[in-house]
Amino acid sequence: MLTDLLPNTAVQNTSFPSDFVRALAPALQQAASIARSLEGRVSNRPKLGEVTEAKAALTVADTASQEALLTPLLAHFPQVKLEAEEDTPSVSHFSESGDALVVIDPIDGTLRFYLEGSGPYAVMIGLAIRERYEASLVALPREQLCFDAVRGRGARVSEKDAAAKPVALGEATGNRILVSHNLPSSAVERLEDHGYEVTAASGGAISVAPLIPGVCAGLRLVRENPEGVSIRGRIGALISAEAGALVMGATAPFTPEIRTPAPALLIATNEHILAHLRDALSTIHD
Repeated sequence: MLTDLLPNTAVQNTSFPSDFVRALAPALQQAASIARSLEGRVSNRPKLGEVTEAKAALTVADTASQEALLTPLLAHFPQVKLEAEEDTPSVSHFSESGDALVVIDPIDGTLRFYLEGSGPYAVMIGLAIRERYEASLVALPREQLCFDAVRGRGARVSEKDAAAKPVALGEATGNRILVSHNLPSSAVERLEDHGYEVTAASGGAISVAPLIPGVCAGLRLVRENPEGVSIRGRIGALISAEAGALVMGATAPFTPEIRTPAPALLIATNEHILAHLRDALSTIHD
């Protein structure tokens, strides 16, 4: 692997993103299994200093899931920088410089979707090189789905711990759309008027929405943060794009740069559905 490489030489290795997925895919399944096995058995231990109840939510499942990802990451890629959601023991061992950044959210949607069970939650890890995701992995533990992708090499899915296979977007059926929990009621009602079933979900689940059986689109809208969709919420967008889904912002293609402000993320299987997502957004007035 790349344990003997300096950060800048690592990113020049064209196999780096593929090696990353190969090394972390088993860990993603393990982290997802940990989260699922502890579901309903852990309680919220809120973090201090967070501005919202959702951001403060924390459970032992979050920390255990994160360490399941960090242990192999540290073994294979100690040279990367790290932006992890939780402060767990392995975090301090990673590099503080270089062009390769790994972003982790061990349980995306801890409060509403993991603890309260109001929709799908996700486990996510992404590799960004020079501020653009080059490899992404997203697990949906309840649905027993694990997705991964390398930029330019397509996306894969594994179901119930089976071997990974290419994602076939053309097989996606259903009329369900996953949306942000706080999507204004006017937008929800417009989607329902178009005949869709609307379900709130975590950002990670929304980012791979068209790849989930029975789901045709995802709509993420962030109004409370000027930066819009977080860098964690963008991890799965690469997977959807590599699978052939339409990945858009409110009015233009979704930016690949992980820190460029983007208030909305729209993901759809086709232009017809995308037009309905944009129509829903048009009902929202500040």
